[in-house]
Amino acid sequence: MKVDKRKQIFEASLELFSERGYDATTLPMIAQAADVGAGTVYRYFTNKEALLNELFQEYIGRLKETIIQNYPEDEEDVPIKFDHLFKGMVQFADKNLKAIYFIDSHSQSHALNEKSTAMYYSLLDIYHEFIAEGQKKELIKPLPSYALIVMVFGAFIGCCKYIQRGDIKETDTLMDHFKECCWDAISL
Repeated sequence: MKVDKRKQIFEASLELFSERGYDATTLPMIAQAADVGAGTVYRYFTNKEALLNELFQEYIGRLKETIIQNYPEDEEDVPIKFDHLFKGMVQFADKNLKAIYFIDSHSQSHALNEKSTAMYYSLLDIYHEFIAEGQKKELIKPLPSYALIVMVFGAFIGCCKYIQRGDIKETDTLMDHFKECCWDAISL
């Protein structure tokens, strides 16, 4: 069975970047965690910045794809759209928890290139459009869009961290109740 070294490097990078951050992670650390030689990393990635950007673009793309899959664009009911967006975040986090932390902690990184930044803002555009629609219908608080995104996404990230640490017990209804709380936080 052939070992996919690029995948090993990607997975090790995700783990280290999400736990330690970009600046505190070195390529030798990534190589060791991936169980490959340091030179092998350079076979796949020019440098640490290139690795970060490829990883960021990969997971932003996956998150966006998860969220927009079957998005009810023509739906008039704003809470139904919110439900879809929230469930998309939950679905993505269930499979990619480290990626959620990675995206959150690196979205404003000095090492992101233009393409990574554009992809991130393209993801945020989905939320901005949803919020604008809800505000136009006077269903969402008239606060800046970024403030409302932080209320939901920031709270979601925090909840995921507490679940992972064992401080919050995950139940069948936890995320449904949490979604209601997030909707209450942004809705009129």
